[in-house]
Amino acid sequence: MSPYATAGWETFFVAEVGAAAALTGLLFVAVSINLTKILALPQLPGRAGESLMMLVAVLVVASLGLIPGQSRVALGAEILAVATLTWIYPMLLQKRAVVPNAPLRWTLTRVVTHQTGTVPLLICGVSLLIGGGGGLYWLAAGALLSFMAAILNSWVLLVEILR
Repeated sequence: MSPYATAGWETFFVAEVGAAAALTGLLFVAVSINLTKILALPQLPGRAGESLMMLVAVLVVASLGLIPGQSRVALGAEILAVATLTWIYPMLLQKRAVVPNAPLRWTLTRVVTHQTGTVPLLICGVSLLIGGGGGLYWLAAGALLSFMAAILNSWVLLVEILR
């Protein structure tokens, strides 16, 4: 199994598509339960959006990996495009959501959580494009870290918001 060819990665891609779809559904439930409270605080709708974007990015990237006969370069470009959008847009949301006089750890936790999930996907795209540096192993790391980040954000939106 090569980190630069999708052959042998099909089971992983299928598992990631299923997990991302299930977690996306759970995120929608978490948001719908506390929608009024989430909308009342200006930084929380963006946090919900970031989580959704990370999960959808994994869903899309894993789906792209299932396209038969796709070249390494094409897949790398597709992953890089998805990862770039998933990295840039939430950063803009985070910039708008900074609350004056709020504890710095709130902002840092949000930024680090987002970066942890998306940066490995960016690296994966570049790695596939150049044919070196780890390839699809970065996708595995990015998918798992995105799941962890989205679950952490979902916890905040479901439980911590009520404290």
